[in-house]
Amino acid sequence: MAQEVKTTCPYCGVGCGVIARVGDDGAVSVKGDPEHPANFGRLCSKGSALAETLDLDGRLLHPEIGGRRAGWSEALDLVAERFSRSIAEHGPDSVAFYVSGQLLTEDYYIANKLMKGFIGSANIDTNSRLCMSSSVAGHRRAFGSDTVPGAYEDLELAELVVLTGSNLAWCHPVLYQRLSAAKANRPEMKIVVIDPRRTMTADIADMHLAIAPDGDVALFNGLLAHLAASGAVDRNYISNYTSGFDEAVAAASRLDLPALSTATGLTVAQLRAFFRLFETTEKVVTCYSQGVNQSAAGTDKVNAIINCHLATGRIGRPGMGPFSLTGQPNAMGGREVGGLANMLAAHMDIEKSLHRDQVRRFWGAPSVASKPGLKAVDMFHAVADGRIKALWIMATNPAVSMPDADAVEAAIKACPFVVVSDIVRDTDTARHAHVLLPSLGWGEKDGTVTNSERRISRQRPFLAAPGEARPDWWQLAEVGRRMGFAAAFTHGSPAVIFAEHAALSGFENEGRRDFDISAHAEIDGPAYDGLRPFQWPQPQGSAPQKKRFFAEGAFYHPDGRARLVAVEVPRPRSANDAFPFTLNTGRVRDHWHTMTRTGKSARLSGHLAEPFVEIHPRDAQGAGISDADLVTLESPHGAAIVRALVTDRQAEGNLFVPMHWNDQFASKARIDALVAPVTDPVSGQPASKNIPVRASRFAAAAYGFAVSARKPRELDAAYWALARAEGGWRVELAFAETNADWLDWCRKTFAIAAGIEPIGYTDRTSDELRLAFFEGDRLLATLFLSPRPVAVARSWAVSQLGASHHNLAKRFAVTAGRPGADTPDPGATVCSCFSVGVNQITAAVRDGCHSVEAVGERLSAGTNCGSCRAEIRGIINGCLTLAAE
Repeated sequence: MAQEVKTTCPYCGVGCGVIARVGDDGAVSVKGDPEHPANFGRLCSKGSALAETLDLDGRLLHPEIGGRRAGWSEALDLVAERFSRSIAEHGPDSVAFYVSGQLLTEDYYIANKLMKGFIGSANIDTNSRLCMSSSVAGHRRAFGSDTVPGAYEDLELAELVVLTGSNLAWCHPVLYQRLSAAKANRPEMKIVVIDPRRTMTADIADMHLAIAPDGDVALFNGLLAHLAASGAVDRNYISNYTSGFDEAVAAASRLDLPALSTATGLTVAQLRAFFRLFETTEKVVTCYSQGVNQSAAGTDKVNAIINCHLATGRIGRPGMGPFSLTGQPNAMGGREVGGLANMLAAHMDIEKSLHRDQVRRFWGAPSVASKPGLKAVDMFHAVADGRIKALWIMATNPAVSMPDADAVEAAIKACPFVVVSDIVRDTDTARHAHVLLPSLGWGEKDGTVTNSERRISRQRPFLAAPGEARPDWWQLAEVGRRMGFAAAFTHGSPAVIFAEHAALSGFENEGRRDFDISAHAEIDGPAYDGLRPFQWPQPQGSAPQKKRFFAEGAFYHPDGRARLVAVEVPRPRSANDAFPFTLNTGRVRDHWHTMTRTGKSARLSGHLAEPFVEIHPRDAQGAGISDADLVTLESPHGAAIVRALVTDRQAEGNLFVPMHWNDQFASKARIDALVAPVTDPVSGQPASKNIPVRASRFAAAAYGFAVSARKPRELDAAYWALARAEGGWRVELAFAETNADWLDWCRKTFAIAAGIEPIGYTDRTSDELRLAFFEGDRLLATLFLSPRPVAVARSWAVSQLGASHHNLAKRFAVTAGRPGADTPDPGATVCSCFSVGVNQITAAVRDGCHSVEAVGERLSAGTNCGSCRAEIRGIINGCLTLAAE
């Protein structure tokens, strides 16, 4: 019988509600939950495609030891024995956990309890260190606690929304939809986008400030100085609820407007316009994300932003406040249970003996770690130099995502004992594990997550656990029991863990801590199963409530006052002739992290199917790079090969490359291998947005494009990028030298049987080669080769994997690489939700659809998640401009 289950999306920190429907035949479909207050039924392209990522292809289904299948008891006994032996011989700091914002809160809680309370070390850190730790540090410096003051509805209530270091349209698409809808309803609302790139988010901006890399401290310091000089500050709020105002303004006033212009890369006129807009608008929300956090000055950037809101009293009231946009689905939940190496559970501080004692007594632990543990970058340095001898990695892929990724991978490979808990068997990290433990994936997990507005929601299972996969919390508790801590790890369900977590949040609190959900301390299984989304705090005895913080002070420093923090403008990176470009890394619209989930979806791979570098036309010309060339990027730490995307959306001197591609999907595109292990001195967050690199054209003897019904194997090419396609796979290729026998290469790569002969041709004038292999009416594989980047109708070629080729005309159309006149080519995918291509949109524009709404009505493009609307508008404008000429 068909069933519907309400759960939560496993992607970004928006925390959208999802309804998963399992049909009578077992088929799964998903839709947005119209009752969930984060998204009200909206989903982005990734959320809409969740059902396409649930197959078991590549899943880790059984424990493995040294590459052989093992039973759970043997594997867990070995993990407990090796960790216990290391602790006995070298002390508790010789072991470490590296965990993830992909874990549920219950998993995170048990991991921190085991490491900090019973092993007695704080060497547990999380990949949230890479995205949100500067926000945590800035909050704690300003507020005395890691508190997000506002709520999503503030974006809709604001008169001015400032988006800094945030490509909201691609990285938090549902919030972008909410903001875009609010502006459509109230056109007088103003939106400012602060970003070195002109991203798709700038499509709805009234002002785009193409700031210089790491210019944010200077910009917001200049704003604070302007607010103080113009009298726009709230003296009552400052005197009643804050301290440090004079010192912060003094530091902010050290640069005059010309100096600010130099430091920010903005004109004096742009600075004045932004300052005036902020000054004269009461309801202001400033949203910030990785462009602020991922910096050697990330914490100072956060505090420079918060300073402006504290100075004007624009915090904690409807439509006002600084707002940290969380990157991962449960980065907030991890912070609530002390997931970072320098925190304790329930937002308590590891540095405070009172808090350590409270946690120790609540847990009944022999002791609690007395000092902060190693933050992520330092943790892997300790793995490399041998201080850490046993490492457990959970639900993350640091060999791809950590800075200096080649060195990190080498450290993991050399570590005496590595455990990896994951759902995927073959990742860049898992290949170096001594023990692999199969975890549950989305659809199988049972627990809670917390989103960016402090809203706790349930992730509920609607699929049976495959093979021998088990919850992460269960794995951790079983190891804890085997290490001699059985009495502390008797948890039999996630409901029991959540109740304990809730009870700890209210333990001896009496309002001294912000995080308190003790109203749920007595929750039982049925109540947990039916738990509705709620925002914290929700103390014992309180009714469900929506709350903002700090409108009337009540900060969590001992004196109850906020701190305006005096921050200094960082020195700009020195120009370097050897590495003249500044590389910025980030995400794309349709992929997530290292693609272990989104890489399964052909639809999501259709928009951007290979790694690329955005480069300004003048920079490309100077480097001898043309659009679609391959480019070698090099830093002092590593190198990558990516496709050139020449665009004036990118500022001169700056490059952008997405961080998703790994060794399973591309030959050399682990972009974090180029990132130096430079971190913010306060937060420990790596600086992933300001990387000195050089760029040069990759000289290929031949370029290729291929589609294959079978996954290609042992790709023998200088460059390759692999992506899922409907009915098979698509591959971009480049070769350092030509092959004497391309037929043999195809047979080996695409597993073509010896008796199947290709059709095709070689054009000796252009040196182009086309081969296609058919079995009956079915296309098995086709290869296109050229001395230049291959000009092929890619979307159409991919679609031929599912077509019937019953006559020679259809087969020769495949080798031609383009459809006949009777079969239009949709072109490169623009709208992933409805698989609408650029050529279809162009045709609609020529037919009179001159607005995004008209295109949507004709083709449905842009009517679901809305993330492609900016691209559609760009296509429309381009067509109309061309027609006018």
